[in-house]
Amino acid sequence: MIDPSLDIDAVRAFVRIAEFGSFTLAADSVHTTQSAVSLKLKRLEKRLGVRLVERTPRHVQLSAHGVAFLEHARGLLEAHDRALTVCGNARQRLALGISDHVAGPELPALIARMNAQDAQLLIDIRIATSGDLLQRFDRRELDAAIVRLDTGRDDGELVTEEPLAWFAASGWQHRAGEPLPLATMAEPCGVRALAEQTLDAAGVPWKEVFVGGGVAAVAAAVMAGLGVAALAPRMLPFGAENVGRRLGLPELPRLPVLLHTRIRAGRPRNALDALAAAFRSVVRG
Repeated sequence: MIDPSLDIDAVRAFVRIAEFGSFTLAADSVHTTQSAVSLKLKRLEKRLGVRLVERTPRHVQLSAHGVAFLEHARGLLEAHDRALTVCGNARQRLALGISDHVAGPELPALIARMNAQDAQLLIDIRIATSGDLLQRFDRRELDAAIVRLDTGRDDGELVTEEPLAWFAASGWQHRAGEPLPLATMAEPCGVRALAEQTLDAAGVPWKEVFVGGGVAAVAAAVMAGLGVAALAPRMLPFGAENVGRRLGLPELPRLPVLLHTRIRAGRPRNALDALAAAFRSVVRG
């Protein structure tokens, strides 16, 4: 007799593929391999008797059956997770720090991804500098921290590598013969230090004209025409211009984004894996 039930893990894999549009990112989010996710999807499609996902060399998209099944699949996962909670799994809390240079405008959508992974998980998020968050993590005030690379530490898990560039307001002009005006974060800030060291190594004179307490403040100073800032492209509002090549500025390296955590398994770890996969999706664009 054929088992009429659905495999919850296979349903979860399908939902992750639908959310990320990628087998690789779906696998990252559930902490497994791409081949394992593909196999689960095939088993689910065989059980349902329909193709849920159309695969092409460049794109992954849902079939008509996949679109129709997605809402029901999400409802099934929510009911499954609620049932586990009611049957004795106490609500867990995850204290998570995210660097201001990492969070970005996508943070609401990323939090929604974590909530979709586990609606019963209480998520306590703190936004601060990477250095501050790592100190809190070491004091065990945080369960996990997603930060920029901190020199001298090698205990983080690589989430992704993000490009940096020199940005100014559209049409902004540098006055010839004057030092490059910089808008930066307040110390200590790894991106600030990297930008200044890169300019020094290239022999480019500079001066600070604005020091902000957060990325949003630095981006505002850039858009107000105060000067140039080293930032990730996704941090800038529409209208910012990459002026590095026009001004002959040295190229900035890609900076690693790392996850520091003592959590190795369970619901909080699943939520962290989903968040890490979402960050990779955002950076890859």
